[in-house]
Amino acid sequence: MAKKEVLTDLWVYNLLKEANLELEPQGSSILEIDNALKKASKNGTGKVGFPEYVGVVKDFLIVIEDKSDLSKHLKLDENGLISTRLNDIKNYAVNGALFYGQHLAKYTSYKKIIAFGVSGNEKKHKISPIYIDETEYYRELPEVESFITFNLVNIDEYYIREVLKENTDEEKATAEILGDASTLHEDLRNYGNLKDIDKPLIVSGIMLALRESEFKNFTIDDLTGDDVKSDGQKIYDAIHSNLKRANVSPEVKKDKMLSQFAIIKDTPILNEINNKLKKTPLRHYTEFLNEKIYKSIRYTKSAEDYLGRFYGEFMSYSGGDGQTLGIVLTPKHITELFCDLVELKPSDIVFDPCCGTAGFLIAAMHNMLGKTSNETERRNIKQKQLHGFELQPYMFTIATTNMILRGDGKSNLINDDFLKKDSNKLQLKQATVGMMNPPYSQGSKQNADLYELAFTEHLLNSLSVGAKCVVIIPQSSITGKTNEEQSIKENILKYHTLEGVITLNKDTFYSVGVMPCIVVFTAGEPHPKDKECKFIDFKNDGFKVSPHIGLVETESAIDKKQHLLDVWFDRIVTETKFCVKTTVEATDEWLHSFYYFNDDIPSDDEFDQSVGKYLSFEFSMIMQGRKYLFDTTKDTIPSIRYKGIPLINEINWKEFYITNLFETIQRGKRLTKENQTSGDIPYISSTALNNGVDNFISNAEKVRRFSNCLTIANSGSVGSSFYQPFEFIASDHITHLKNKEMNKYIYLFIATMTNRLTEKYNFNREINDTRISREKIMLPVNKKDEPDYEYMEHYIKNLIITKNKEFLDFTVEPQN
Repeated sequence: MAKKEVLTDLWVYNLLKEANLELEPQGSSILEIDNALKKASKNGTGKVGFPEYVGVVKDFLIVIEDKSDLSKHLKLDENGLISTRLNDIKNYAVNGALFYGQHLAKYTSYKKIIAFGVSGNEKKHKISPIYIDETEYYRELPEVESFITFNLVNIDEYYIREVLKENTDEEKATAEILGDASTLHEDLRNYGNLKDIDKPLIVSGIMLALRESEFKNFTIDDLTGDDVKSDGQKIYDAIHSNLKRANVSPEVKKDKMLSQFAIIKDTPILNEINNKLKKTPLRHYTEFLNEKIYKSIRYTKSAEDYLGRFYGEFMSYSGGDGQTLGIVLTPKHITELFCDLVELKPSDIVFDPCCGTAGFLIAAMHNMLGKTSNETERRNIKQKQLHGFELQPYMFTIATTNMILRGDGKSNLINDDFLKKDSNKLQLKQATVGMMNPPYSQGSKQNADLYELAFTEHLLNSLSVGAKCVVIIPQSSITGKTNEEQSIKENILKYHTLEGVITLNKDTFYSVGVMPCIVVFTAGEPHPKDKECKFIDFKNDGFKVSPHIGLVETESAIDKKQHLLDVWFDRIVTETKFCVKTTVEATDEWLHSFYYFNDDIPSDDEFDQSVGKYLSFEFSMIMQGRKYLFDTTKDTIPSIRYKGIPLINEINWKEFYITNLFETIQRGKRLTKENQTSGDIPYISSTALNNGVDNFISNAEKVRRFSNCLTIANSGSVGSSFYQPFEFIASDHITHLKNKEMNKYIYLFIATMTNRLTEKYNFNREINDTRISREKIMLPVNKKDEPDYEYMEHYIKNLIITKNKEFLDFTVEPQN
């Protein structure tokens, strides 16, 4: 067996080990499977044949076939199906996996088989699962990064979601929460005439009263609509008793909460019997909450912030997503990820200075309790090791209620302004972990202390030396877009260590319209100059937006999270498109997209697509009577000749700064639509369509004209690159790049490579002069290690000849 094959087998073995999957190599100790494999030769001889690994997880049979070469991953037949030709079964991973899976489906009693074709190595690889049933029917499933989804804990959920395409129990519970939130919203509006800010307090207070019912000090049956002692007074008294029972202290904290809950007893309409309900609205709400929500919170051992989730969904019916009340909740999968990124221990002290509904503290409590069975440690976690600040009184009340309902006996939450607290005094709490989702978009030159980074710096200063700090903030806040934020970044590195930044899914805060990232620090230790930080692109996190529901977890989320954690803790090496490790400066934009450039050798398909689009554009313009745009006196198809050259993956490549390739790099000039005069000169703007041509105009003044060059969109369809052979007028949304020594073919080659910038930028992060000066592309090099322009020219000429022949073969009817 070749050395590369052995290394691939070993890498797959380690993946299985990490996923707690015990599969057997080259055979099976299960007699039925072993007997079937004795007739499973890929040569079709009926002799013995073994996949790399095989085994059973619950009632699923797992089969793995691997190849060391990525190019040997999959071979399709002429119909686009997985080829079953003997040669392809032997030489390609997916084809071989399908063969073994179907063979075992036919010759064993197993009815559910998942076969994996695996190719490549630890850094660059593909893992493709296929589901096969007893009819030998197969379904190709989305690629995965690991086998974590297929272990004893996760495989049933994967099967339900991906194979059966049904909702899991958790998804059904989420749907129920959405329905309950809608119903309660309607009832609070119809029977209580309550303002948005008051609705969560009514719900929160009733939940505490229901907790008191466990001690026989409150019953729903007592809510009779009595005029002497109202239902609201009875609920208020139960709340008062429960706050005492929870040892909420100091007294001022309890008084603040009771003042918020006073609305329950002081609102007449809530305490009067409603003619339609035949009871008071308060009793109606209490019955509803007891049945639908309270039991879920009290008796479910989960990191889910049920109360927060309920409020979040509930507030979406109250004119938005709750932002008017400050309720912009951190999703459960993010609060859990925070705990994993810092590897929480039962001994940690956790501090959240902007705790909202206490989502981070609930996740931390759940995580820490799950790691110890020692009753003293568990009591300390609940009573001494979870601390938080919340400025808004109603949010503070909600958060405290949430923690009390979760069994946090002391509830160490404070209703105060974190930014006004002395960090030296806060440091005396000896918090070893800080977690925060600060208020967004509050900072300005006049209020620099309200920038997200200002909150972050104050939190770092408030933690013990060596503590881990994790925050989720907008990506724009760490680019240093203002002088004030730049100064904060410099100060942070002076006293604290940046560990890394994780760019998140743009829909993490669904409908809020923010592009978030997670930033991890070590507090109190100055950032070493030579330290390599991790910058990770986790936009593809396995979560998607579902209509009428919001952000939902897909079957790939567990796998993608495991991959992230493996990379974060240096358990595996990965491609730079996922993680870049580098030293940093305070002036850098601390984002993956700032440090990353695509160093993959391009495929023929990339050039085929870009050149195909250009030729289509030429044809379209000529058909529209704009032949004048192109110089038809030279470089016509008959005048260029096909030349034999090495394949694109057989030559040497090297990275080059874009600024070193072009003599002139300049933006266009602003010209509004109203000021454009119709004409025959192409106007190039930031569209990704029609080679960037947005209009034809005749403006002669206050414009910039260029010709025979590349254009790159700075905004709009950011990064879209095109070769422009004609004179054109440039919008201020594009940059032109020119080298007088380059011709049409070289430009077309390079345009394919610069078009890769579309991977890095978006409407929230545009290309400016500073950013383009850092950008690099891969190019073929000659023996002097210089750009091999001759190769580029011949490659594109060959491609154009091939594309034109394809077109002619299609359009010209064969002669009889």
